[in-house]
Amino acid sequence: MKKVNSIVIFCASSLGNSAVYEEQASYVGKVLAEYGIRLVYGGGRVGLMGAVANGALAHGGEVIGVIPDFLNSKEREYRGVTKLITVDTMHDRKRIMSDYAEGVIALPGGFGTLEELFEMITWAQLGLHKKPVGLLNINGFYNHLIQFIDHMVEEGLLKQENRAMLLVADTIEELIEKMQQYEAPLVPKWIEKDEI
Repeated sequence: MKKVNSIVIFCASSLGNSAVYEEQASYVGKVLAEYGIRLVYGGGRVGLMGAVANGALAHGGEVIGVIPDFLNSKEREYRGVTKLITVDTMHDRKRIMSDYAEGVIALPGGFGTLEELFEMITWAQLGLHKKPVGLLNINGFYNHLIQFIDHMVEEGLLKQENRAMLLVADTIEELIEKMQQYEAPLVPKWIEKDEI
């Protein structure tokens, strides 16, 4: 079983309407720290991003934040992290976060979280990386999305083997276990990494 030593977390820069999201984001950071898994995230100190970073830092975890310069005023960069990387663009942010991580997890979030998640799972589907990609379905937040993805399979627009690449769990412990056991399927490399 291959150990995943670093995980990028995509999540909201707001807290949401339920306290469970902040509580669980902080708990995710705590668990990553206790497992010795480096947290890579969007570099903000507000919302669920700040909560997951705080959870990891409070338990001695290593935290790498990556934030575009133009978002500093909105997401308020977190200067207390182990390493803060400032970049020019959102694309640079995702690329660098991916470079630093061996796995990907999406916590609850909005359009940005979904865009980041789907880009990473698409890259995996194309064979550009073999990292495990997971949804942490806190409080059933992603139930409707999971149903819609299954609908894609039913409609013949997504292959079942590609659907299976998206790991889903209700607890961080279960999701990490699935990620540690993940074996990327053999898929044709339709494009080369330098073409993206």
